[in-house]
Amino acid sequence: METAKHHPKLGGREILKYIGPGLLVTVGFIDPGNWASNLAAGADYGYTLLWMVSLSTIMLIILQHNVAHLGIVTGLCLSEATMKYIKPPYARLMLLTAMGASVSTSLAEILGGAIALEMLFRVPIRIGAILVTVFVIIMLFTNSYRVIERWIIAFVSIIGLSFIYELSLVHIEWGEAAIAWVTPSFPQGSMVVIMSVLGAVVMPHNLFLHSEVIQSRQWNLKDEKVIQKQLRYEFWDTFLSMMVGWAINSAMILLAAATFFRNGSSVEELQDASALLQPLLGNHAAVVFAIALLLAGIASTITSGMAAGSIFAGIYNEPYDIKDSHSRWGVLISLILALLLIMVISNPFMGLIYSQMILSIQLPVTIFLQVYLTSSGKVMGQYKNCTSTQWILYILGGIVTLLNVMLFVSMF
Repeated sequence: METAKHHPKLGGREILKYIGPGLLVTVGFIDPGNWASNLAAGADYGYTLLWMVSLSTIMLIILQHNVAHLGIVTGLCLSEATMKYIKPPYARLMLLTAMGASVSTSLAEILGGAIALEMLFRVPIRIGAILVTVFVIIMLFTNSYRVIERWIIAFVSIIGLSFIYELSLVHIEWGEAAIAWVTPSFPQGSMVVIMSVLGAVVMPHNLFLHSEVIQSRQWNLKDEKVIQKQLRYEFWDTFLSMMVGWAINSAMILLAAATFFRNGSSVEELQDASALLQPLLGNHAAVVFAIALLLAGIASTITSGMAAGSIFAGIYNEPYDIKDSHSRWGVLISLILALLLIMVISNPFMGLIYSQMILSIQLPVTIFLQVYLTSSGKVMGQYKNCTSTQWILYILGGIVTLLNVMLFVSMF
């Protein structure tokens, strides 16, 4: 990432210049996999599982905030730092598993966009997957990071507005929802849904991506005051962006609770949700839902491709640069392999399940690698994690890992 070599000024207007990297990460928090889990939560259990969104957002803020510090302090993304500070054979092995996870992530994101095209235009899943992949590759290969960032911000904004429109059509019990946001509840039979929402909140590619894209806001890092200011700005970018994700994920559960749960309808696939919305809220609601899903699928595929480019370039000790061949190869490996897998999978729903399985296996590697690097004085200097922060990160990493393993086991 190119870096600016001047000192940031104080003020709210300056803070706005830092908003962006966190929103790219937020896209992974509102990807098609989260849609399916959130809609199932609201349809089956009403408002009672809203607390999952609050807890998962807190966990996400802490972990993403921590990995962003790595990029700010060292000027390296997680992939580059791994190659620099971990013995090469182990570093390459870990990064190759991360590439495998990026393929798995891209598979799920492309499928989400393809499902939306099927809802809107009756396009077959495989044809839709090709269209989504080609569009994303064109976007990534022909636009600079800043342009991609603006597109993502626009997509997230439209998704948010879509759910505001959807919620305006239904009656929400806001008092009941407010209690559910902060009160843990475990209705009978809900553990699989709880694990699917909480367990999928931290995705390996997002940790690599955030440590890379945060450097687009980097200033002169030789000045300690500038570094500290940058760290504060990053926190607000991460916090505000994750709150946007919290609001959109909450809106999904609220919508499902006010429509499907109230009418006793169950949602097992994203296609079901669109089909059920039409008779309940009208054609416009179903179309708006599908458009928002399409944008979520495209946006999350873009960020998945960027993350893969960052991981692969890091193996060669290079930062992400779409003009560089290693970054391009990383993007293509992730997206094309994911597309080929979609072509040979007979059941798209099983494809989503297997993709989550791979993420569950790789996630502990990325989380504990991150915590090791950010806790090292050799890597972070005076900005290394303090003992209490280390314990918090290890506990959160253990919780997220356990939930993903439980989700993996529940699939079988």
